[in-house]
Amino acid sequence: MPVTSTSRLTLAAFALMAETLHLGWEALHGGIPSHHLLQRADLPGLSNAWGLLILPALAAWAAGRLPRAQAAARDWLPVALGFMLPLLLGAALSLAFSLQAQAATEALFFGLLLLAVLLPAHRPESLLGFVLGMSWTFGAVLPTLIGVVIAGLSWLVRGIARRAWHIARPA
Repeated sequence: MPVTSTSRLTLAAFALMAETLHLGWEALHGGIPSHHLLQRADLPGLSNAWGLLILPALAAWAAGRLPRAQAAARDWLPVALGFMLPLLLGAALSLAFSLQAQAATEALFFGLLLLAVLLPAHRPESLLGFVLGMSWTFGAVLPTLIGVVIAGLSWLVRGIARRAWHIARPA
């Protein structure tokens, strides 16, 4: 399902515009924050401004999974669900963290890890959804790092399971 470069550029431009508005709002309300790795001030701080590069790049990459405009709804459903579920989970995780609901944050995170093993969370649209869902609270860098680890885990476990299934299945 090849996608035109116009689709990639359009989605990347939309992500850039949204992140520019977000950073503009942050700049006018106390400045663009930085987040320290592992919430430790002695570790490097990562500015939310990195989202100006990360989010358009993720959006352009995820655009590669979009079906053609004339595709049937069944072709759009996996991509839409693969984007929306991580978006909602990332937003819920950010909200729980912001409300300092430690138990809910932990439950959501470990539930997310379980879902990543069961569902194909390694796809570009899933990473984009997860990062977008968390970027309003954490910027784009930390969610991207976390999302890449989760996506790698999903890819690895699902790949091992698929190979084991093919080996164990009678011919």
